Amino acid sequence: MSGAGGDETIRAAATELGNRLGRRRPRPPRRDLLGYGIVLLSYLGMAGSAPLVAWADAPAAIILALRMAFAALALGVVFLRRPMIVDWRRPGAAWRLILMAAMSSLTLLLFFFAVLHTSVAIAMFLLFLMPVWVALIAPRVFHSPREPIVWPALALALAGLIVILLPDLLGKGVEISLIGLLAALFTGFGYASYTVSVKGLTKIVAPSTISTAEAAGDTLFVLPLAIWQLTSTGYHLDARAWIAAAVMGVVCTAIAYTLWIEGTRRVRVEHVTILGYIEPVAGPLYAVFLVGQMPTIRTIIGGALILGAGLLVVVCGRGEGEASIAAAAEAGPL
Repeated sequence: MSGAGGDETIRAAATELGNRLGRRRPRPPRRDLLGYGIVLLSYLGMAGSAPLVAWADAPAAIILALRMAFAALALGVVFLRRPMIVDWRRPGAAWRLILMAAMSSLTLLLFFFAVLHTSVAIAMFLLFLMPVWVALIAPRVFHSPREPIVWPALALALAGLIVILLPDLLGKGVEISLIGLLAALFTGFGYASYTVSVKGLTKIVAPSTISTAEAAGDTLFVLPLAIWQLTSTGYHLDARAWIAAAVMGVVCTAIAYTLWIEGTRRVRVEHVTILGYIEPVAGPLYAVFLVGQMPTIRTIIGGALILGAGLLVVVCGRGEGEASIAAAAEAGPL
């Protein structure tokens, strides 16, 4: 009797060992190509802001405050319903939404300060170091494995950005201050923190709740600077400024930001930020139609490098679900 029991125990142990050694890893889910498409579409929408600002020829803080106010109004009309109120009441949601909006507003103001004390090119370059910081901190925050393809894609995208901005970065007559450089550097840090914060929020609230909170928060934070700029410059808003602000608010912000947040929910956050390099490439293409400014050969070459970086993460990178499975596989002992 004891011999039979011993045989059963041995068989059970052998079966368990065989299961553990031959355990099949879960099959990775299909790549969310729609998610990547949503992210790309959102950046193409956001890219329209810069040429519209140039077309409006209005002070930056004034046009930004109007843009965010139109966005908040549009989002509120469409989404301010019971589900959004329920989102705000979820545990931990309210303070995280407020903190996210504050980070967004602070980085916007830091960027303005950096432009004033360095140059647009330097501020843009240090801002677009954001994907580097995201690639460093996101795996720790979301407990996902580091992805090797992110680094060559980042290098390719940064090379493309340098090709586009190099003449302006080395331009003569550019006055650079230490405080301006620090502001530009912290703009990149700020947007990295903001992006990671948004990614976390997508797990508990709807994208429309996040975009509405951000637009309303940015309006409130930027409004004092806009009022000061309006009174100190004596600028009078004309029809062109109102049209540009309305289009930017509805198309480039309300729609584009909500799409971006939905895409961020579905795609690895490191990939989202690398795809963001498409924005400085698309902006000059829009400028052809709005202000008649043709893209330079540098823009075309740099844009090709940036598009190559985007293709790398889409084709060769891990999807959101694949990253979770890889993390679980790495964590599990034999």
